[in-house]
Amino acid sequence: MTSGLYPGHLLVLLCLLHGSEETCPSMCLCVSDTVSCSSSGLTKLPQSLPSFSVTLDLSHNYISWLGPGSFKKMPRLENLRMSNNQLVSLDHGVFSNASSLRHLDLSSNKLQVVEQHYFEGLWRLEELLLFNNKIAHVEAGTLSGLSSLKKVYFSLNQITHFPFFSIQDHSHPFLSMLDLSSNRLSRMRWEDVKALPRLVQQGLYLHNNSLICDCSMYSVFWHWDLRGYDSLKDFTEEHTCSIYGNTRESILFLQNSRFFRNCTVEKPVSLPVIVLFSNVLVTEGEKVRLDCQTSLSSADLSFTWVSPSKGNITQMSINDTLISLFPNGTLEIQATKVNDSGLYVCTAVDIKQSLNATREVNVTVLLPSADSFNTGYTTLLGCVVTSICIFIYLFLTPCRCSYCKQPKSPATPSATYDPSTLTSVFSLSTRDRHKIQTNKRVAFMEPTLSEEGTEWTPES
Repeated sequence: MTSGLYPGHLLVLLCLLHGSEETCPSMCLCVSDTVSCSSSGLTKLPQSLPSFSVTLDLSHNYISWLGPGSFKKMPRLENLRMSNNQLVSLDHGVFSNASSLRHLDLSSNKLQVVEQHYFEGLWRLEELLLFNNKIAHVEAGTLSGLSSLKKVYFSLNQITHFPFFSIQDHSHPFLSMLDLSSNRLSRMRWEDVKALPRLVQQGLYLHNNSLICDCSMYSVFWHWDLRGYDSLKDFTEEHTCSIYGNTRESILFLQNSRFFRNCTVEKPVSLPVIVLFSNVLVTEGEKVRLDCQTSLSSADLSFTWVSPSKGNITQMSINDTLISLFPNGTLEIQATKVNDSGLYVCTAVDIKQSLNATREVNVTVLLPSADSFNTGYTTLLGCVVTSICIFIYLFLTPCRCSYCKQPKSPATPSATYDPSTLTSVFSLSTRDRHKIQTNKRVAFMEPTLSEEGTEWTPES
């Protein structure tokens, strides 16, 4: 009986093998669960692709269109590489029944808009590569539903705005890389970046954009620098901004902090309280106003200032005519002095809701320019006096005349020594000594000669 069944089993096996060979297109290479059709001159997808494929490589071809359900017969597909093709857009339902995708590479194509429906159903997708396209707009719901996403690459495009609000802790708990470098982003609100999950902020790359120098962008990079994020440290020289939108005048964010000296940034504290911090420069004698802007929006607030020179300042405690505290918390100093420099802290209290917030202002009072001139003049005068004293010492030193000279002391050395200890310095031939004298490096290692040119010999 066994011998009768053997031909049938062999026939079935041959049919399976023949069928598997037919599912691999002639222009592709199929090895195990990997199908490679790279650089095959394809203008569209092959008609029959192996359903058992886990990795499909279609890169470096001329494919310009993907229809609905293009990969519906490949339920095991996890890695799809379609870089360096001619894709302009994606139809609805392109990735239906391809929910196993984990790696999707659409880089170096001609995509112009990333629409909301492009990646529907890819809830297992971990890595999305869209760099080096012509993307100018990313729709708000593009990344919605991609709950397993870890890395997204949008660099080398033409993006001017990005929907940061669509990325939240609950929607993208694993996202640790968001590359938006080399785009056309001009402004980005600190409030939008602050709302991003901490993991996303650490991996948010914004270098080589068209950023305009403003306080909001400075706040972003100020906080990232404070926290030591690698995305900022690794590309410090590429984080630039243009002054007043003029691309010809650009500066580095973190190396030109004087341009942002009047910006207000939130100072991080250990307690869950927002502290606004800023720097103010003023010349002595000028009037300065310090606002008490805080995160509290109530109209019924009480304010208390703490100054470095006058201590606590409230409405009831002011007894100086040169200081005023307005109802909105603004502190005014009529004529500043150098000793007014220091950290001013304002605390706003909402009694009804039992809330408080803090504002810190670092005030630096500079001397007027006339004082700077007087200081320079004093320094110059001191240099002149010092020079005159040196000349007096050099040319009026006593005993410079011939009859004041003392007779030469005898040539007998006054100290004894062991010549054997100086062999490495002085035990040289006449030729070697001449070489040292013409090319000397260390002065005290040069051998001395008598006036007649005879060799110097130590005495016993």
